[in-house]
Amino acid sequence: MTDNELIEKIVKGNNTHLFAVLYDRYSSVVYSKCLSFVKSKEIAEDLTHDLFVELFVKIKTYKGEAKFSTWLYSFTYNFCVNYIQRDKYKKNEKISDDLEASFADIEEIDDALIFEIKATKLKLILDKIDPEYKMILLMKYQDDMTIKELSILLGVSKSAVKMRLNRAKKKALEISNFLDL
Repeated sequence: MTDNELIEKIVKGNNTHLFAVLYDRYSSVVYSKCLSFVKSKEIAEDLTHDLFVELFVKIKTYKGEAKFSTWLYSFTYNFCVNYIQRDKYKKNEKISDDLEASFADIEEIDDALIFEIKATKLKLILDKIDPEYKMILLMKYQDDMTIKELSILLGVSKSAVKMRLNRAKKKALEISNFLDL
């Protein structure tokens, strides 16, 4: 049974047994993403469980416009970011049209500078960087997503994605320079 067929049956009947099939298909991937955010197996397990509870409630919001795995990926990232932000009492950053328009004035950070950072130092940087920056850097460089894919996944324009990526790279380099001291 395909994901879409399975979801359709879950939504129609609130069927927890069929939801368990969906859980079996995706729980390890969701757990891995949660673990990349929190670095604690226990917390990642709790997040995975909580995420699937919320997913059961919100699965009817899946419209089938993208593959379910892509939609779940976005759901997972948002869930993890919200968890981290809740813990740090931060709100998601909103980007105004004015900021988007001013993106052309911002000096773009070259990807090569990010690639030069050693893995151990990069791990320290990702542990220290704000969750929204960490999220977009991981999606771009670890998960190899394109600007277009990020735009669709995040529900923002391509220029907003470029601006967020640039800000995240700039922040990563600032932390990197700080770690050199």
